[in-house]
Amino acid sequence: MEKVLVITGPTASGKSKLSLELAEYYPMEIISADSMQVYKYMDIGTDKPPVEERQRIPHHLVDIKYPDEPWSVEEFQVLARKAISEIRERGRVPCVVGGTGFYIRALLENYPLYDAPPDWETRKELQRLAQMRGNEAVHAMLRDIDPESWQTLHPNDLKRVIRAIEYYRATGRPISERKHRKLPAPYNALMIGLRWRRQELYERIDNRVEDQFQRGFVEETKRLLEMGYSEDLPSMQGLGYKEICQYLKGLTTLAETKALIKRNTRRFAKRQFTWFSREGGIIWVEMSKDKSWNSAVEEVRRIYEGWISEKLPMTE
Repeated sequence: MEKVLVITGPTASGKSKLSLELAEYYPMEIISADSMQVYKYMDIGTDKPPVEERQRIPHHLVDIKYPDEPWSVEEFQVLARKAISEIRERGRVPCVVGGTGFYIRALLENYPLYDAPPDWETRKELQRLAQMRGNEAVHAMLRDIDPESWQTLHPNDLKRVIRAIEYYRATGRPISERKHRKLPAPYNALMIGLRWRRQELYERIDNRVEDQFQRGFVEETKRLLEMGYSEDLPSMQGLGYKEICQYLKGLTTLAETKALIKRNTRRFAKRQFTWFSREGGIIWVEMSKDKSWNSAVEEVRRIYEGWISEKLPMTE
C-alpha cells in the first residue's frame, strides 16, 4: 500500500511552512488539499506559498483553475490520486497539505464520490433559493432527508449543504451514510496535525489578516472584479473576498472589513476544530508561543522517520 504523508490542522496553524521545511530534508512533492488554492489570481487571500517556493519544491493542485471554473471534492479526489501515483513513480514522497478536512477524508477513506456526479441545474436552483430566502431555507431542506448532515453542517456552509441535497436527489440516500461504509483504505497514511491553544491561534489569524491587507488583499480582489469575475462566483465566496467586495461597494469601512474577516476566519477555525475532533488517526503536535518552531519541526521529523522505518503503527 502506498505511503502518503498528510499535514493538516486549522487555518493559520503553519501547515505550509512546515511542509516546505520538511521538503528541505526529504524528497517531497506537495499536494494542496485546500479548496481555494486551486484558483489562479487568488494568491493573497488564499495564502499560497510564494511562487519561488512552488518552483523550487513541486506543488500540485495549485493554480489549476480560473475563478469561474467549477471545482469539487470529486475532481480533487481524482487529481490528487493521480498526483500521488506519479510522485511515487518518481521515487519521491507525496505530502498532502491542507485544512479542508472533507477533502482529506475523501482522499484517504476511499469515498465513492462518483455515485452522484455534479448536477449544475440543481446547484443553480438551490443557489437562487438561498439568495431569495437565505441560507437557512436551503439548510432546512436537509432536516427530513438527511438529519445527520442537517445537524453537522452549518447553514453558511452552503456549498456542502447544496451537495448533500444534490446527492440525495441523485441516489435517494443521505450523503452522510458514506462515512459509515467500510471500504478498504487506498493509502497507508501518516497524518500529522498542528494544534495551537485556541486563543493563540486566533492571534495568529488576526496577524495574518493584517499582513494580507499590507500585501494588497484589497487590490487583489479589485483586480479580480475588473477582470470580470463576479462576486457571486463560488470562488469569490472565499474568506476575505466576499467581505472586501462589500467594502469596495462602499457598504463597510476598511476597519470594519478587517474586523469581519478576522471574526469570520476565527469562526471558520472553530468549525475546523470541531471537524478534526471527530477525525481519528491524527498525531497532534502541540504548538504554542513558548515552543520554538525548530523544536516542532524536529518533533515532526522524529515522528516521520519512525513511521518510515515502521517503528510506528501505520494508520489506515
